[in-house]
Amino acid sequence: MLELEEVGFAAPEDPADEGSRVLTIVDGVSYTFEKGKFYGITGPNGGGKTSLAKLIMGINPATSGKITFEGEDITGLSITERARKGISYSFQNAARFKGITFRDLLSIAAGTDDEEKLTGIIARVGVCSMDFLDKPVDAKLSGGEIKKIELATTIARNPRIAIYDEPDTGIDLWTIGPMVDLLKREQQEYDTTTLVVSHNRAFLEVADVILLIRGGKIAYSGDFEGALPILSDLSVCGYGDTCEGESDAKCYR
Repeated sequence: MLELEEVGFAAPEDPADEGSRVLTIVDGVSYTFEKGKFYGITGPNGGGKTSLAKLIMGINPATSGKITFEGEDITGLSITERARKGISYSFQNAARFKGITFRDLLSIAAGTDDEEKLTGIIARVGVCSMDFLDKPVDAKLSGGEIKKIELATTIARNPRIAIYDEPDTGIDLWTIGPMVDLLKREQQEYDTTTLVVSHNRAFLEVADVILLIRGGKIAYSGDFEGALPILSDLSVCGYGDTCEGESDAKCYR
């Protein structure tokens, strides 16, 4: 479905300095993502996992290699063009917009302002109150509320590929379980190829495939049980002690 062939991404250490050394962030990754599977992408901070996700979406331009989606070379396509082909991306820190309501954003994402369709979408993310649609997407929203808005706009078009970057950022522990259930349900009911970038064990446990990214390369690809010896050396999060450097996460020991 989605094939990466020797895909790489390099960038200057200091973009403002023409003489700055060039850093290799994603290093010649080759991998094929299968239709309808749930992929947990994890690894140490700075290892390249989010950069790889952004290459797939087109947020970062690949500096080498080829990306093929459903038989078509999309390496040179823009974010907008990839979105039209069915690839969506949910950011770690959702944007807030002064003067814009959730209804406005969702109508744009869904391509309709039909009340029944909008109601169906918000029901999928666990929002029952129609009043929520008319909330401004501003700084007054809680972390959980803004995350529900981000998820709703991501799934609004029933994407072929849905990419979620650290979806548990800024939410409480009690919200993580329902969010895992939501992403897994979307994957199964809509045959969505789902890529979740996360350190959180809850997401990794339900994944069909774990990809461990280290040093810009895929260090492991396989099931969760096979990944455990490697994950034990990383800050893989669950419901135990607070992770070092991860204020919103919990470490599994």
